[in-house]
Amino acid sequence: MKKVLVTLVVLALALPAFATVTITCTTDGNQVTVNYAVSGEPNKVSGFGLDIKVDSGAKIKSISDLNSKYWVYPGSIVIINGEVNDVGTPIGDPARFPGTLGGLDTNGITIEMGALYYPAGDNSPNAPPLSGVLLKFRVDKDCTVSIQENTVRGGVVLTNPSVDPTVNATGCIVTTGPTDCFPSNYTSFNDWKTMGKPDCWCAKHKGSGYQCDGDADQKTSGAPYYYRVFTGDLGLIVGNWKKKIADATINPCADIDHKSSGAPYYYRVFTGDLGVLVTNWKKKDTGTGALPGNCPRGI
Repeated sequence: MKKVLVTLVVLALALPAFATVTITCTTDGNQVTVNYAVSGEPNKVSGFGLDIKVDSGAKIKSISDLNSKYWVYPGSIVIINGEVNDVGTPIGDPARFPGTLGGLDTNGITIEMGALYYPAGDNSPNAPPLSGVLLKFRVDKDCTVSIQENTVRGGVVLTNPSVDPTVNATGCIVTTGPTDCFPSNYTSFNDWKTMGKPDCWCAKHKGSGYQCDGDADQKTSGAPYYYRVFTGDLGLIVGNWKKKIADATINPCADIDHKSSGAPYYYRVFTGDLGVLVTNWKKKDTGTGALPGNCPRGI
């Protein structure tokens, strides 16, 4: 009996370690949530390299709610004048990396997201959990979503690199609906409608998610600093200074605080908007003091 037990133990030790990583998606209107879960061998995922595709002529318009534990984006790291910069997106650039899908405004994106934490080890309090939301994205029409590993960009890698996980990825069906992107319970909702329902006022699936903090032009300043609030936004405020809601030439994106100046003039672009811009001048999407990117905010 002892010999049998010893033999069984030896055989058990000789069996390869295994783990299963399950990747699923759920939908809410045109928003898709990508979830992950690890089972079997207790290893955390250290990195994801995934292809996300949509069919039926749909396009992926934006991503949001990125998992904060997977904050390293290998495909967006660039070196400028000897300084390492992360441009802050997990979406791979097909112009730089072969085997990468087209990106936003196409039918597919390649995602690269990695975890880096201290102290090292799966039991670290800074390690990612075994399951959770990896990211969310939005599409522009009804479609079917498919997700699979992109092995060229690393696939799914565990903290124990000797364990090759089984990856089960299932898709989902998106059924969109005619919903407003600006909250109807905000007191500025009627103003938003009067000004033509501008996308820039909305959250990241439509706008940049930073407009209420001063991002009037809906983009960063570009290399090398990537300021979210900078001269382009100031130019829009200057160009729309003292314009009113009935002015057909007003750019509603310059109305940062989403309200008028009040009596007697009711300017839509005035000192309140300028004050927000000054407060957030030269702030970025990432790093110390980064803007939250959770516009709109209001009542």
